[in-house]
Order: sequence, then C-alpha cells, then structure tokens
Amino acid sequence: MLKTGAEHLESLRDGRVVYIGSEKVDDVTTHPAFRNAARSMAAIYDIKRADPRFSFEEGGERFSSYFLRSKSKEDLQKRTDLHRAIAAMSHGLLGRSPDHVSSFVTGMSMNPEVFKGFAKNLLKYYEEMRARDLYGVYAVLPPQAARNPEFYVKQNIPVPSLRVVREDDDGVVITGMKMLATGAVFANEIWIGNLLPLAPNQLAESVTCAVPVNAPGVTLWSRKPFERHVAHEFENPLTWRFDETDSMVMCENVKVPWERVFVHMDAILAREIYIKTPGHCYGNHQSNVRFHAKMQLIVGLASKIAQASGANEVPAVREVLGRFAALEAALGGMIAGQLHDAEDWPAGFKTFNRRYMYAALNWCTESHSAIIDALRELIGGGIFQMPADITVMHDAKLRKMFETYWQTPQLGAVERMKLYKLAWDLIGSEFAGRHLQYEKFYAGASFIVRNHSFREAPWEGFHKVVDDLMGSYDVPTR
Repeated sequence: MLKTGAEHLESLRDGRVVYIGSEKVDDVTTHPAFRNAARSMAAIYDIKRADPRFSFEEGGERFSSYFLRSKSKEDLQKRTDLHRAIAAMSHGLLGRSPDHVSSFVTGMSMNPEVFKGFAKNLLKYYEEMRARDLYGVYAVLPPQAARNPEFYVKQNIPVPSLRVVREDDDGVVITGMKMLATGAVFANEIWIGNLLPLAPNQLAESVTCAVPVNAPGVTLWSRKPFERHVAHEFENPLTWRFDETDSMVMCENVKVPWERVFVHMDAILAREIYIKTPGHCYGNHQSNVRFHAKMQLIVGLASKIAQASGANEVPAVREVLGRFAALEAALGGMIAGQLHDAEDWPAGFKTFNRRYMYAALNWCTESHSAIIDALRELIGGGIFQMPADITVMHDAKLRKMFETYWQTPQLGAVERMKLYKLAWDLIGSEFAGRHLQYEKFYAGASFIVRNHSFREAPWEGFHKVVDDLMGSYDVPTR
C-alpha cells in the first residue's frame, strides 16, 4: 500500500496525547504549532506515490522504496533516489522523515537471526510497516539525568529511564521516559530501544519494542515549537514548513503485546541489533543523503548572498565560495562511494559501504557548525539592515522609500529582503539554533560516531602495510 498525503494526515487524528507545556494538543494537523510541518510530512507521501521510481513491487503489491531489501547495486540506487527526492523537498531540514527509521527496520529484517527468539516478531513488524506504509520514529536514549542510576537508588526516588515493570501472558508493561523522539507528533509508530551500551545488569531497561503513538499511556512532551510563533512564511520560510519538533516520550504502564517486542532481558543484544544487521547503515545512509541536500541549500544561498551585493567578483569571496563547492562535492563523493563499493552483506543482500557511510557521518556531524559559521561571515551585518518585517510594503510612503533605498544594482529591495530572511532562518533564528545542536548530536556524541569508524576499520590490513614495509629492509650490517 502507498498512502496518500491526505491519508497520512487523517492517520494523525487518532487520539494521540501531545503536550506543549500544560497545553494538550487536540489535533496536530490543525494546531498552529504543527500544522505546516504536518503538511510537509504529508507531501512526502504524495511525492513517492506519484512517481513509480520511488516504489517497488513484490507479491503483486507496491511498497515505498525505503522498504526495499537490496540485493543489487541497482536496488541500493533505488533507495538512494527516494532519499534524495525526500531530502530535496525539505532541503535536508527534516532529519527524521519517514524514510529514516523505516530504513533501520528494513536493514534489521535482512539479518533477523540476530534477534534470536524474537526474529519472527521483527520480520512481521517489518512486513506490517511496509504494508501499511507506516511512519516510524525512534526513542533510543535514556533521559540524560538517568544515566547515573546509583543517584536515584541513594535518594530513594524512581529511576526515570524506561523499563519493563511487568510481564503478562499477552505482553510486557513498560514505564518511564525515553529521548528524543524527533518527528513523533507526525508519526504513526515509536521504536523504543537502546543505542547506548547498557550495563549487564540493566535487563529491565534492555527492552526493544514498537508502540503506536496513540497507545494508552503514551504521552509526548514537545519542546518549544517554533512554527507557532511565525507570523508569515516570508519572515521565517524554513521554520514555517520544516519544524519537525522533538519530544520526550513518557510511558505510564503501557502494554506492549509480545509480537511487538524484539529484545527483552538482554542488555548486550539491545545495542548489537543495530550494528550486527544493516539497520544502522541503511538508516544513516539516509542521514548522509539528507545532509547533502542541506549542503546544496547552503552553497546556493552563499552564492546568492554574494551576488546580491556584487561581492562574488571579489577574489577572496570567490575563494570562500569555491571552498563551499568543494565541501559539497566531497560529501557527494562519499555518498557515491557507498554505492560503488557496496558490500555483499549479509548473505544474499547488498549493503552500502559501512566505512564510507561512517566517514560521511563523522564529516557531517563535525563540519556543520564550521560551515554555518563561514556562511555567517559571508553574510556579515547586511542581514540587520533589513526592516523589522515586510509590513513596510503596506504603507505607500514607506514602500516607496524601501524600494528606493534598499535596492542594489543586482537585486530589488523586496527580493533582497526575502533572501536575507531566508538566510537568517538558516543561521540565526531559533530554528537555526536547533539545527546547529541537532547536526552535532543527531548520531550521538562525537566519541560514539568515531567509535563506529574505529569498529569498522580494517586494522589488520593497515598494520600489514606497515609490517610489509618494515619487512622489506634489514638491519644494516657492519
């Protein structure tokens, strides 16, 4: 089944419980804090439904390409093409779009034996997500305050981290918090798990499962939404459309049927399911492609800003623009290499080259802040020369003055203001600040990201290069 955007919006009117502070949101599709981002998510469904390149056929049915378990480079390319289309629509600003967690689950289903006694559950869940075209997000980290459980024991207060509190014949009951479910207010499902290593005795916390967003006992506590404070899309065009939101997931005695449990009472396996299957690689290839779309926006914006003042003719500015272009091409090359040197893993399937993917992931997480800062320097103080908002065009006298004095030989006043408003929403607004934080930590702290590269590196091969070189010459004799 390929859902339409309208069908996805309708699926969000399901009684989910979302809070903005103490305000309970009745309908995320109409609420001023969420309605435009909800439409952006719905547009993704219409994009992939409209183009047969973005779906595949199996068993007489058509499914979204991000559910494709690749068996060839052509299959991998088909997945990437859909990731690119989704990322292009959102300019890389929707980090947890519907193709992200779906890619994780798809990759996991390619090596279900890793899940031991829960393998059948995982396969059935993959088939359910695929058949219903579900939008899943994840909450796979404990709340920061819960990462020292001894404190809670000493203070005799409940540990906030989500855990199994009861087993029944028909499932488990979970209680506690998980972070950080980006996009959850627009999703159908929440994958609850553990990307950080657990201590061997954290068995109750090791549960990995899937729950509907509207499951009884599930509440989403949204961070401050930015969309609701935007007067008009002219003022903050990115905030207006692409504030995907982040939510803490609170579970109060939530019943999870056994068929939706994938790991239980196994602290080691709870993390290994991501790296012993293609799940983590498939999901983060999408992140690479998504960031590449953002880089294209940044490079285009940098060039347009330079052209607006004629600075693009200055050699020093052209050098900066050339560096931007080189960085964008470098990331594009890393993504292309993931397909060119794809791996035959696991048996019978194809996976994007993991080393190249993790190298790109590291590049993205450590480079974004510097790239945005370079764009900030290029823009300079020009952004603050603009009027407070576009209502100056509503007064005849002010409009004439604005159009006369704010124009440049390269650009009219209104287009110039529009360009700078867009730039500010990418580098200086609250929305931009959230993205600075998000791009630095969406894949985990830097030591976590680099540990992936350490784990996948062929150290024996590297050592052999050194050993062979040293073995090619002897200790000199007298």
